Amino acid sequence: MEALRKAGRQSTPVAPGMEEKVMVAIEMSISAASVAVKPRRMFLGAPFDLKSQSTVLAMLRDSAPVASFRYIVTPNVDYVVRLKSDEVLQQCVRDAWLSVCDSRPICALARLLSFKLPLVTGSDLTQALFRQVIGKGDRICMIAPNHDVVARLRASYPDVDFRALVPPMSVLDDAQAMQDCVDFVVQAQARFVFLAIGSPQSDILAHRLLRHPHARGIGLCVGASLEFLVGTKRRAPRWMRSLGLEWLHRMLSDPRRLWRRYCYGVVPLLALFSREIAHRAHHAR
Repeated sequence: MEALRKAGRQSTPVAPGMEEKVMVAIEMSISAASVAVKPRRMFLGAPFDLKSQSTVLAMLRDSAPVASFRYIVTPNVDYVVRLKSDEVLQQCVRDAWLSVCDSRPICALARLLSFKLPLVTGSDLTQALFRQVIGKGDRICMIAPNHDVVARLRASYPDVDFRALVPPMSVLDDAQAMQDCVDFVVQAQARFVFLAIGSPQSDILAHRLLRHPHARGIGLCVGASLEFLVGTKRRAPRWMRSLGLEWLHRMLSDPRRLWRRYCYGVVPLLALFSREIAHRAHHAR
C-alpha cells in the first residue's frame, strides 16, 4: 500500500481528494478479495448468499467506512411468502449487497433437500456488531422504531456517535416522511445504518438510499433487532430458538399484530416448498 502511495506521488498530480478515493477503492477491492465469493442461490423463490454469520461479520468489519451505500436484507418466512407477489420487494432483495436467511424453519426445509443454507439472523448479527465491531467514536445512524430504543442505546453505548430519526408510523404512505429519512441518512454519513422500521418499509428505504449518489455506509434491515438488543422486546429463550420456535414466541408476545402473519403464512410456505421440490426433481432428471 505504501508503494502505491509513493508511485502516486511520482506520477502526474491528481485533483484534491482523488488520491483518497483511489486508495479507498483499492482497500475495498483487497477487502472483498479476502472473502471467498459464492454465487447467490435461490430457495423458495428467494435469493440467498451462502455466507455464515462470521463471514458476514468479517465483511462488515473490513468494509471501508466511506464506501458508497449498500445494504443487507434478512428474509424470514413472512418475507419469503410476500416476495412471491411483491415486485417492489423483489427489486429490493435483488439489489441488496447481501441477502441472508433469518429463519430457522426455512433452513430446516433446506436441510430436508440436502441444501446447506446458513442461518444469519438480524438479531444475532446486530448483537455481534455492537459487541465485536462497533467501537468508540463510530458514527451509527438509526431509523428507529421509537424514542425509547434510541435513549436506551445511547445510555448503553455512550462512546458511540448515534444519529437517530424516528419517523411516523405511516412512513411508507408519506412521501415527505420517506424523503426525510433519506436526507437524514445521507447527512449522517455513518459507518452503519440500522433501518429498524419493519418490512417492507426498511427495504424500500434502503433501496432508495442505494440510488442516492451521496449516501454512505452499510444499511442493515434488521426488524426488531434493536428492540431485542436494548430489552424493550424480549427475544425467545435459547431453547425455543434452537428448535426453530422463535416465531411462536413472537406471536404469543404480540398476538393481535402477528397471529395473522404467522398463521396465514404456513400454507403459502408449504406451497413454495412443494414447488421447490418439483423444480429440483425436474432439474435432476
